[in-house]
Amino acid sequence: MTVTIHTLLLLTVLGTDPLGSGDHTRTVLMGEQKRTYLVHVPKEYDPEKPAPVILALHGAAMDGSMMVWFSGLNKKSDESGFIVVYPSGTGVGPFRTWNAGGFSGRMAEGKADDVAFIGKLLDDLGTVVKVDEKRVYACGMSNGGMMCYRLAAELSDRIAAVAPVAGTIAIEESKPKRPVPVIHFHGSKDNIVPFEMKKGKTPSFMKLKGVEDSIQTWVKLNGCDEEPMTEMISKEDDEIEVTRTCYSGGKEDSEVVLVVIKEGGHTWPGQKPPVGFIGKSARNISANDLMWEFFQKHQMK
Repeated sequence: MTVTIHTLLLLTVLGTDPLGSGDHTRTVLMGEQKRTYLVHVPKEYDPEKPAPVILALHGAAMDGSMMVWFSGLNKKSDESGFIVVYPSGTGVGPFRTWNAGGFSGRMAEGKADDVAFIGKLLDDLGTVVKVDEKRVYACGMSNGGMMCYRLAAELSDRIAAVAPVAGTIAIEESKPKRPVPVIHFHGSKDNIVPFEMKKGKTPSFMKLKGVEDSIQTWVKLNGCDEEPMTEMISKEDDEIEVTRTCYSGGKEDSEVVLVVIKEGGHTWPGQKPPVGFIGKSARNISANDLMWEFFQKHQMK
């Protein structure tokens, strides 16, 4: 797709070059610290048309480049026309984490302000591609899923909806400025971020909510109906059973959805687990397909 003269002039004024389809690396400064993120621009990207954006947040001990293959979102991006962004948290080498909350005492000291980083990233991204600001979404794996919940609570004026995968709420209090639709994916046999947070299962310096507690928090925040509708989305002869529970009727048409993978582990549904010890992954459904279907229903009012 050829970039028009109008777009070129605009981006020249901003002092940046427009991004074409393909893969790119961007850097933003947070104080004196350089933070990076990867951008995948879909094949059919039209620089004159505002495009939706999905932030894909990696898990702990990963980085943005690892999230590319772990999630498989580039393929979905090319199929559906959204831009996908893979930021990296802070840490050493590929072993990065997000300050998603949950830490107390000394463990909480000196943590990066990752909410501010995502805000600055979105500012920077808007100088090189045409972003549909009403359709900026976040998904994430594990620690990245926890960061999704933090963004929903603290950056709700810029994040239209979130899709945490195998990650629960880590912050103590959520005070969004607007209702934020949520679709949460979790395996019932996740042994890294357990479905239920039982006492003694997490370190004393870290607090996490269980899956049901996280869901109910956002059901109340969004003002959804207390009685949900549950359906089986797997087929009868599938090896893994998958259910979808939807709390609808929320403010500004928001909803909260929980997708449970029975016997599923700490995995990304639809993707093959990179190692066996994290448990089973559902291959009969695709988190990428389901979250994009969900995101298409929800944009900023």
